[in-house]
Amino acid sequence: MTDGLLGPTDLRRIAADINLRPTRSLGQNFLHDGNTVRRIVGTARVDPADVVLEVGPGLGSLTLGLLSAAARVVAVEIDPALAGALRSTVDSRLPGNTDRLEVITADALQLTDLPGPAPTAMVANLPYNVAVPVVLHLLDVLPTLQRILVMVQAEVAQRLAAPPGSRVYGVPSVKAAWYADVRRAGAISRHVFWPEPNVDSELVLLARRPVPTGARREDVFRLIDAAFSQRRKTLRSALAGVAGSPDRAEVMLRAADIDPGARGESIDVRAFARIAAHLPPA
Repeated sequence: MTDGLLGPTDLRRIAADINLRPTRSLGQNFLHDGNTVRRIVGTARVDPADVVLEVGPGLGSLTLGLLSAAARVVAVEIDPALAGALRSTVDSRLPGNTDRLEVITADALQLTDLPGPAPTAMVANLPYNVAVPVVLHLLDVLPTLQRILVMVQAEVAQRLAAPPGSRVYGVPSVKAAWYADVRRAGAISRHVFWPEPNVDSELVLLARRPVPTGARREDVFRLIDAAFSQRRKTLRSALAGVAGSPDRAEVMLRAADIDPGARGESIDVRAFARIAAHLPPA
């Protein structure tokens, strides 16, 4: 089966057909390089058994590559004009395959479930301003997602995959690690997009693993937010509001075998889970 991938001329034609002028502020930078699409699909390890969720399919460049590799693609697009054009693009480029494509016009941040077979993977090109909220939300509400590959701004990739002690380790790093092992999976050239963005992009691969035990996600995330809202403070001080006082925070930290003088940027998600297990009753 041919993959029917789109080139620069194809993208411009489809955009003209729906009167679309790409807007950088909305993250509308569309892939036009077939080799990059194939590389993304390969890095995501998409296979014929997969049901793939694609968030923000845009003009369909990546959608076509995913349909050539997966059993089914569920494309969630917030822009009605783009969502409306996607099925006809697939029909013209991959005839006979539209029955394996589900197009949903919706905001990914509002999704709670999806029609049809549960998704096993997610592959997406995400604007930097929504990338972290979208990834965390979908990992939470779609437990069947076993792996996620997202293309994001390089700085976002660095924050998502940062280890404890790193200069850019923070809330996104720890919360993503609650759900998955996270690693950077390669840079993407600016020149494979139309229009060309003024930022660098990277791939980030998240492989789901069992969440830390002994604490509720809500409690762990509350501690993470508190620790990094005042990241230069010690955990004894930063968690005082959650615990009730600095002294109570110290008791909680020592019970979790965490140095009260440490800072949030020095500990991993499992340490936050240990602390959460000793939170005083609300």
